[in-house]
Amino acid sequence: MSKKLIKEVKGCFLDKFKEQPLIVFSPGRINLIGEHTDYNDGFAFPAAINKGIALAISKSNSNTSNAYALNKEELYEFKIENLKPLEGGGWRNYVLGVVAELQKIGKQIGDFNSLFAGNIPSGAGMSSSAALENSFVFGLNELFDLGLTKNEMILVSQKAEHNFAGVKCGIMDLSLIHI
Repeated sequence: MSKKLIKEVKGCFLDKFKEQPLIVFSPGRINLIGEHTDYNDGFAFPAAINKGIALAISKSNSNTSNAYALNKEELYEFKIENLKPLEGGGWRNYVLGVVAELQKIGKQIGDFNSLFAGNIPSGAGMSSSAALENSFVFGLNELFDLGLTKNEMILVSQKAEHNFAGVKCGIMDLSLIHI
């Protein structure tokens, strides 16, 4: 886990949103064996690494939710109703997908402010998308007392990947760490 990354995310969140956040760290992963076999009913042997996504999140009193990607210096403001994938939405679709999939299973969440950053090397196949989805589902579960089990959170992340990012992945990217 990267303490420097977590400290940076928390500090930037405090500067931007002026409130104490819940902090979540979700690691990336490597495959020791089984690349692309988990979604084909094959064996896989993933391992968490010390690089990942750090997320700061809190409830919001506004009528919108905010997600700020620190590495990209991009803010996305959205309403949590009637969510659909965005054409060319990139990282936004992972966040929207988690919110939409939570709603599909009947979980009520309110508006929130969030800020995240990662130190997973881009394009290295270490599952930064899964880390992002897992951090959001875990953070929203904690923040809004949704009562999801780890297995339920895993399936929400997988469905977000399928339905909002268009990637038919398996469920091997499952490590969640709450700070």
